[in-house]
Amino acid sequence: MTGLPRTAQAFLEEPGVATLTTLRPDGTPHVVAVRFTWDREAGLARVLTVATSRKAGNLTPAPGRAALCQVDGFRWITLEGRATVSGDPARIAEAASRYTRRYLSPPPAPPGRVVIEIAVDRFLHLNL
Repeated sequence: MTGLPRTAQAFLEEPGVATLTTLRPDGTPHVVAVRFTWDREAGLARVLTVATSRKAGNLTPAPGRAALCQVDGFRWITLEGRATVSGDPARIAEAASRYTRRYLSPPPAPPGRVVIEIAVDRFLHLNL
């Protein structure tokens, strides 16, 4: 992704937690705390979850917009973009590998695991 400052990239490599915002079918926001990974080269943010979760359900069967916001004190960054849900084992494995590197432990592996991939096309940040 072009235009992302090095300081913002470094912040996204810290083992932080973010809020993920998706829209429910009635248009109201659903906001939940998540762990996620950022792939600068692909411009993708990834969140592992299960297919039966509300966040995955908000993006199934049609993709939608989503936002991830990582905050630490007065530093924050929001990544926004088109979000899709995938049950593809290769995509889930890539997300799990990146999660393990970022958080220094493997993610949970419940039945029905899927990955939400956000193709980031906009970001906002402060103090980065």
